[in-house]
Amino acid sequence: MAEPAPDIAALTFEDALRALEDVVRKLESGEVPLDDSIDLYERGEALRKHCQARLDAAQARIERIVAGPDGQPTGTAPFDPAN
Repeated sequence: MAEPAPDIAALTFEDALRALEDVVRKLESGEVPLDDSIDLYERGEALRKHCQARLDAAQARIERIVAGPDGQPTGTAPFDPAN
């Protein structure tokens, strides 16, 4: 891999998803040497986990906004990632 990869934690969801798609494209091409493929796979897994965490946080936030105890919309509540 020629250029240094950006820190995954600093990536937006969209940037991480594009990076993950790029990793998949490179791996599927079959033109990457074995050692680089392993590095790419590891980076892809880290990107996947980052994307999943961002999606999970967004889903929890949406659920907190729209659902009250009875499942009916109640307004908004502050999002607390500790919960």
